[in-house]
Amino acid sequence: MLIGFVILYLLVSITIGLVAATRVHNSKDFAVAGRSLPLPIVTATVFATWFGAETVLGISATFVKEGLRGVVADPFGASLCLILAGLFFASRLYRMNLLTIGDYYRVRYNRTVEVLCTLAIVASYLGWVSAQIKALGLVFSVVTDGAISQSLGMIIGTIIVLTYTTFGGMLSVAILDFVQMTVIMGGMLFIGHVISGMSGGVGAVVAHAYEAGKLDFFPEAKFTSWVPFIGAWITMMLGSIPQQDVFQRITSAKNEKTAVRGSVLGGSIYFLFAFVPMFLAYSATLVDPAMFTDLLQKDSQLVLPTLILQHTPVFAQVVFFGALLSAIMSCSSATLLAPSVAFSENIVRGALPRMTDHAFLWTMRIALVCFAGIVLAFALHTEATIFKMVENAYKVTLVSAFFPLLLGLYWKRASTQGALCGIAGGFSTWVLLEFFGGGMNEVWPPQLVGFLVAGAAMVAGSLAPHVVGRPTPHPETHGPHPHPASHTHHVPTPPHHHDVPGRHLP
Repeated sequence: MLIGFVILYLLVSITIGLVAATRVHNSKDFAVAGRSLPLPIVTATVFATWFGAETVLGISATFVKEGLRGVVADPFGASLCLILAGLFFASRLYRMNLLTIGDYYRVRYNRTVEVLCTLAIVASYLGWVSAQIKALGLVFSVVTDGAISQSLGMIIGTIIVLTYTTFGGMLSVAILDFVQMTVIMGGMLFIGHVISGMSGGVGAVVAHAYEAGKLDFFPEAKFTSWVPFIGAWITMMLGSIPQQDVFQRITSAKNEKTAVRGSVLGGSIYFLFAFVPMFLAYSATLVDPAMFTDLLQKDSQLVLPTLILQHTPVFAQVVFFGALLSAIMSCSSATLLAPSVAFSENIVRGALPRMTDHAFLWTMRIALVCFAGIVLAFALHTEATIFKMVENAYKVTLVSAFFPLLLGLYWKRASTQGALCGIAGGFSTWVLLEFFGGGMNEVWPPQLVGFLVAGAAMVAGSLAPHVVGRPTPHPETHGPHPHPASHTHHVPTPPHHHDVPGRHLP
């Protein structure tokens, strides 16, 4: 019954995605759903995109081993990212009427900054998407009791997600996210009710976790403890903001207010629901201590799925794995789409500016298939845990893309030269410390040092006499900048320029 349900659920998901694909007529529909999504859909797609494998399997496994202090990056940093993006970035980016976050770097600075930041953003998705694919393989293996290996499960999962995402793009992703959010929330609450009854109630589980020190959040009052803690927190909180998937959800909204509210609501709901898998996994310490101890040594990511399979009725298993598949598939589709759109728009079309909209639409689809192949290969050969793969994904954007975005929006003196200095300084510092930092990295996380250097270098480069380009105007003083190939816009647009330092907005 469980396997039959999983197959039926996957078929229904593919069907919904392919039906939605019939409404995709141009690149704007594919990339940002025609900028037409209402508040419930925007909220759902923000939540469902982030409530993925790391939330259900990664965060829960990390919590049972390390407690709240171990999950500072996610959900604390991750949910704050969405809330901060809604409060401080959504309005300004929405007004600019762009197709990708990479377009912002071209409009505000120049083509070189656009390419560098886009490459950093695309690279950051490798670990995140691989984590989702790895989780799909784990689910298929657990559900079939090993009949499908994790490797084969990864391949099957990739093909399924790729099918509806390739044809439907953001429109299919958004509609499925709304359906899957309903399944996730309902399923997780139901399973929480079932497991709490088996473990003596919510109070008993919380009390046990408190006594075990799992609810201690802040580190001890030592410099060597606080610096790594802050480094882990800001990696996802700030490194996730200059991301194409966050930008897509903002710009897919039907208006500016919806973009802001959807991001804040989605982030808030995500934070609250992220505690449900943590509660479920920790309940295993009370329901089946022997199983918990054994899996904690072998693979803590299996604690929650094994608890459900061994200690709940079939209906509860169907509900749990339906919710889990919903979480992973919604996250997988969104995180496959985002880097593919960014690469096509900001790298390929930059090299081929006369590409038609129809050709560009197919370019995005081809890029999506190629990126899925790279991600699958990485997932098949990595030994990293799901939580670590996601946590590490945002280091490159934190040290290279965050300050050009933040200062470009809020500081009129931010320049192309400053952005290039910040990218070079932050990225090179991070890479050098990752390879040669040695014992220093235990106190000073390389990404935190790179982040500080990037900010200082960008400010210094912007204030110094200009050698590279000239100061660029603040984008909001010139109004929105429609993308050159978005033929659905009614405003005349300029050609896609290349390598023009400090190019002024039209």
